[in-house]
Amino acid sequence: MRLARRTEPAHETALQLVLDRLTGGVSERADTPDGWITAVRALPARSAVCAAFPEALDERLVRALRARGIEQMYSHQAVAIGHALARRNAVVTTPTASGKTLCYNAPVVNAILRDPSARALYLFPTKALAQDQLAELHELAEVLSADETEIGVFTYDGDTPQDARRAIRGKAHIVLTNPDMLHSGVLPHHPRWAKLFENLRYVVIDELHAYRGVFGSHLANVLRRLHRICRHYGSSPTFICSSATIANPRDLAESLVEQPFELVAENGAPRGEKAFLFVNPPVVNQQLGIRRSYLSETRRVAAEFLKRGLQLIVFAQSRLSTELLTTYLKEDFEGPPGTRDQIRGYRGGYLPQRRREIEKGLREGAVRAVISTNALELGIDIGALDVCVMAGYPGTIAATWQRAGRAGRRSGRSAAVLVASSAPIDQFVIRHPSYFFDASPEHALINPDNLHILVDHVKCAAFELPFTAAEQYGKHDVQEVLRILAESGLVHFAGEDQSGQWQWTSESYPADAVSLRSISSDNFVVVDTTRGSDVIGETSFTSGPSTLHEKAIYMIEGALYQVERLDFVGRKAFVRRIDCDYYTDAITYTKVTTLETFASGLPSGPPSASPVDLASHGEVHVSSRVVGFKKIKFYTNENVGSGELDLPEQEMHTTAYWLTVPSTVLTGLPFAPDDRRDGIVGLSFAIRQVAQLLLMCDRQDIGISIGGTGVSIERERTGQETAGLPDEPRIFVYDNYPGGIGFSEPLFLMHQELLARTHELIAGCECEHGCPTCVGPVGNTGPLAKVVALRILDLIASPQTAVDVA
Repeated sequence: MRLARRTEPAHETALQLVLDRLTGGVSERADTPDGWITAVRALPARSAVCAAFPEALDERLVRALRARGIEQMYSHQAVAIGHALARRNAVVTTPTASGKTLCYNAPVVNAILRDPSARALYLFPTKALAQDQLAELHELAEVLSADETEIGVFTYDGDTPQDARRAIRGKAHIVLTNPDMLHSGVLPHHPRWAKLFENLRYVVIDELHAYRGVFGSHLANVLRRLHRICRHYGSSPTFICSSATIANPRDLAESLVEQPFELVAENGAPRGEKAFLFVNPPVVNQQLGIRRSYLSETRRVAAEFLKRGLQLIVFAQSRLSTELLTTYLKEDFEGPPGTRDQIRGYRGGYLPQRRREIEKGLREGAVRAVISTNALELGIDIGALDVCVMAGYPGTIAATWQRAGRAGRRSGRSAAVLVASSAPIDQFVIRHPSYFFDASPEHALINPDNLHILVDHVKCAAFELPFTAAEQYGKHDVQEVLRILAESGLVHFAGEDQSGQWQWTSESYPADAVSLRSISSDNFVVVDTTRGSDVIGETSFTSGPSTLHEKAIYMIEGALYQVERLDFVGRKAFVRRIDCDYYTDAITYTKVTTLETFASGLPSGPPSASPVDLASHGEVHVSSRVVGFKKIKFYTNENVGSGELDLPEQEMHTTAYWLTVPSTVLTGLPFAPDDRRDGIVGLSFAIRQVAQLLLMCDRQDIGISIGGTGVSIERERTGQETAGLPDEPRIFVYDNYPGGIGFSEPLFLMHQELLARTHELIAGCECEHGCPTCVGPVGNTGPLAKVVALRILDLIASPQTAVDVA
């Protein structure tokens, strides 16, 4: 059944009715941390600031833009295009739906009109975004064809047929691809792309803010390789980047491209009025600090908007949450038999055809609601939605605004609702709305000189073009790296002294062994054996063991499948459709071993009198293994069973910060050994949340583990810690990527603030014995975890008491 579009007045009335119902009719209220609605902010509409077309634009392009209804530009578009036409690198950072696409399309098309031999390369973080922009460029090219101007625009990715690739290399003026394909499918075959590299005028990097952490560090090295090849063919392209609002867009662009950039940040686009609500589920058990399920609250809030015929997007924090909410809302709003699904799920792992179908349904109005992971956070065209509901804080201010921007476009009223979970970082933000509304967005951090990443790309670069004896690549001594690779038989130095070259001699294809987005380039394919053998999804290698272990419940858009067999070697999971009332949650055991200490002690403040260095950072070895799983009942979240698993370990070397609790502190605590252990576990739980806040990183970027100078705190098959506690336990916060990504040293330098904020988080919580908001649920620790954690923080905060507790 097609969803009828409301007229504008009807839409405004429906939206206001729902907002009044949720807020009790209060349009603007003071922040009330203990209330269900902790904040209501009305973001006013703003008018457009326009500018004339730059005089340097080709008249044919101006006519084409006017034919598409663009009579003038927004001010930021004119400024960005002016920089690009003058061959200055530019980064545009304006909100969602502000017309950033024209900032790079106009100068690129203009260059091709003036010189048909000119070429451009567009990089998008996902294939879906490239396909989305392909349609936009095709429309512009079709209008220009009236002037007998032909512009070849093609996508080049893993889905491009082999027989079409040769034609694309010869005919494409604009090649739309992604970093993965540039890395493995274009740069290693640069002789075939000679026409592109000889005439490359512009490189466009869209969604710049997506290139942070390990993905951004890889992209910086891919761009280093691109620069080498461009120099080889005699070209020097101009870079145009577009980004959502982050704190350091220019710094990020300059770190990725290693060239100076102009910043365009003043937004000239209009904006419709937006209501922003913060919702905190009520406490249902004051003693344990347990709140009503945030997924249940999200379901209720979304239902209020759906009842009024409004179209919405719901963002969930994980694949599991996405499938649960899809299941719940489909049950609430199931259409008549034979009608199309109006409630759809959307996440990575769905096959491309299914995702394109959902996107089209949103644009046409046939889909009333979509429940998505961050897969729809980026700028894929899904039309003008009315409402965005976020199930849990996305982890960063920048990501929250990006998701909120998916509802509402340039006119008309819209709403965004953030429903907090019980996670400490969610509770901090929801109880301190000014932190979100008044603070600047986060910094995006990358570390392109991470040796683990850099060495992989030096191999790829040597395969593409020989290294000279004097050539530099990044901050490390690449000549030393090449000598080490020579010892492994991968390269060979030919020639003498400075005139020689490092030649690739191995028969291997190095780009195939390097994944830009994860630890491994492998993935698991999900095969449905219910009626044959149909591939219904995929998941990454790292998440495979925890989501596709035997007896796991795998969900796609509310449909339940049980994993019957996991072929770890063949990277396949065989599933069968079932009907059950529970889902599964994996139990993972992680152990961290210190390899080398880079620095220790107190990084700031007076020297420590403790014989133990409280704070340290260095290189560590992390091994993790899925040891079991729990069965969790739908709706009630009851634990209705468990099982044991024996899967292979996953290992990596990375960097970490760790806090060492002196033995004098532990032995001086007036608590039983089990209570001391609970205090350490609770303290580690709180430290992880505060570390994520201070580092401004995503939750999956860091991991937490407890070890020590003795035996580490082991987990039994049930996932619960044993009573054993090391003499001097260490709380590790490690970078969740091989080689580290640059988080451990900043956290080490913020050691004092980390402890102070952790103390503030725990002490400021109103629960009695610990809860998910501070040291974790009592069931996972113990009744004295909160008291012991605070006592430990009090003792190690003072250098003297760390030596003599008494």
